[in-house]
Amino acid sequence: MAEQHEKALVPQIRFTGFTDPWEQRKLGELASKRIEKNTNGIKETFTNSAEHGVVSQLDYFDHDITNDANIGNYSVVHPDDFIYNPRISAVAPCGPINRNKLDRNGVMSPLYTVFSVDDTIDKLYLEHYFKTSRWHQFMFLEGNSGARSDRFSISDSIFFEMPIQCPVLEEQELIASFFGRLDSLITLHQRKYDKLCVLKKSMLDKMFPKGGSLYPEIRFAGFTDPWEQRKLGELVEIERGGSPRPIEQYITDDPCGLNWVKIGDAPELGRYITKTAEKIKPEGLSKTRQVYPGDLVLSNSMSFGRPYIMAIKGCVHDGWLLIRDAQKHFDPIFLCHMLGAPQMLNQYRMFAAGSTVNNLNKELVGNAIVSLPSKNEQHEIGIALDRLDSLITLHQRKLELLRNIKKSMLDKMFV
Repeated sequence: MAEQHEKALVPQIRFTGFTDPWEQRKLGELASKRIEKNTNGIKETFTNSAEHGVVSQLDYFDHDITNDANIGNYSVVHPDDFIYNPRISAVAPCGPINRNKLDRNGVMSPLYTVFSVDDTIDKLYLEHYFKTSRWHQFMFLEGNSGARSDRFSISDSIFFEMPIQCPVLEEQELIASFFGRLDSLITLHQRKYDKLCVLKKSMLDKMFPKGGSLYPEIRFAGFTDPWEQRKLGELVEIERGGSPRPIEQYITDDPCGLNWVKIGDAPELGRYITKTAEKIKPEGLSKTRQVYPGDLVLSNSMSFGRPYIMAIKGCVHDGWLLIRDAQKHFDPIFLCHMLGAPQMLNQYRMFAAGSTVNNLNKELVGNAIVSLPSKNEQHEIGIALDRLDSLITLHQRKLELLRNIKKSMLDKMFV
């Protein structure tokens, strides 16, 4: 039994030179609860977010929600203190534990548990340990969600009985350093991704005319002619999709079935719909709308409203609007970006204001005024925005890869 226990205290992946089993200790042996109250009148209140860690309440909520009458009873939080937030979520099923990395003191509601750790454990190691799910089983066994379904309940005395698996300090430091570098890479790509998204938003705003102007703020060299303004419905065919009902009777596994394009088939990255999860029987064709490669589809929900280019033949249900440029007024990439530009979304909202229309429809989209330059300028704009999309996609994929690596390593490098 002792041999089995030792095997259980060895991680799947570890650094060369370390072979001894990890030691199991109690949180209370490493940490002590911070009982210092706000007698010195500290004004800045912190909050502990599952996704963003310990942040200033002003930054998180855009306003201070602290009750000034009770702030004297708040707990003082020092740099490197750990905070347990009992509020549960999908990201933190028994509440998050995060470290104060703000390099300054603040205060937190007494609903939070604040604790400091001694120098027998590396703070960065412990911070990453709490990013794993290793401590969740103890919490679920010893605590409960209490009377409020969104708040976990566990007493301090039980909380500090939590078992913490610890290697020697040198191995802790190596693990902490590895995850620190991984976090830096994730932050780097997140910043690049965020900057590219801001740039894309700015380009969509400035590369298309607005406010009735016939000239965009930014355009490529060699293009000087005014853009033409027309109603979109005068230039393209716009039709709503349709659904054969009950749809369950038309879904088929037959490979000869028709591609059934649903909102979930739209890719998170990219502009082209290349496959569908389901097919429908050919006899359902008369009750739906067929689309072909090169057609555009636009979700009729204004909260979604992102256009896509069909790369396959299929059928669309009534959650989509079909936009077909039969007369070839547009470069398809240009049209796709234009339909999702802020100028178009603003028109949709303006037309729908004060009415009972909550979704986009054929008339509303068709009445939108669009500006179009020559085909050559359309092509250049489409290429530029597509390249920007490709860069955004690249960094988003790198982010996903790094986050998946971190998730895997958190699972395999801790006991």
